[in-house]
Amino acid sequence: MALNAKATQEFVPIKEVRDGVIVLKDGGLRAIVLANSVNLSLKSDDEQKATILQFQNFLNTLDFAIQISVQSRRLDIRPYLTLLEDREKVQSEPLLKLQTKEYIEFIRKFTEDVSIMTKSFFIVVPYTHTVLKSDSGILKRLFGGKSAEEIKMASQEDFEEKRSQLEERVSVIEQGLNRCGIKSAQLGTEEVVEVFYKVFNPGEVEGKIRLE
Repeated sequence: MALNAKATQEFVPIKEVRDGVIVLKDGGLRAIVLANSVNLSLKSDDEQKATILQFQNFLNTLDFAIQISVQSRRLDIRPYLTLLEDREKVQSEPLLKLQTKEYIEFIRKFTEDVSIMTKSFFIVVPYTHTVLKSDSGILKRLFGGKSAEEIKMASQEDFEEKRSQLEERVSVIEQGLNRCGIKSAQLGTEEVVEVFYKVFNPGEVEGKIRLE
């Protein structure tokens, strides 16, 4: 039985994405770091061993858990073909026009016969030391007769404190990967939302998941 979008999102443990940080419904925080890949087959045996050893040392230095996720998707070649077709239309040189047309047909047939996949590597960094609550439950007990505005400010300060701790962990991850020759960067809010949209909508090329 098909589930509507609202019902489906009830199973997603994400409450919101704020300033590039994922806030879970249980109060935990998560950051997502995008990392590039290293082709070990292009390295010598000594370089391969050195890279693997460095990565092993990096993992051993961590005092918190991480999750490594690989997202594989079929490459959407349609925008590239559209660009080539536009150039073919404005091409005035007959020979170049013919070559462009043949190249378009070659690319189209090749991608129909062979699935070209792209892989994205993500590291999920957690911070769950203290549960964050947006409702007035726990904050009401802590701050008693505080006004709604004061409670909101206290909640924001609490979030900023936890985010600071999370960003320290992200920095540890980025520095460790850099020593392995792996470039990385933390995703912002729009990028995080796009990642989750693609996870829950694998058949669609673009769009956004709505988090409530």
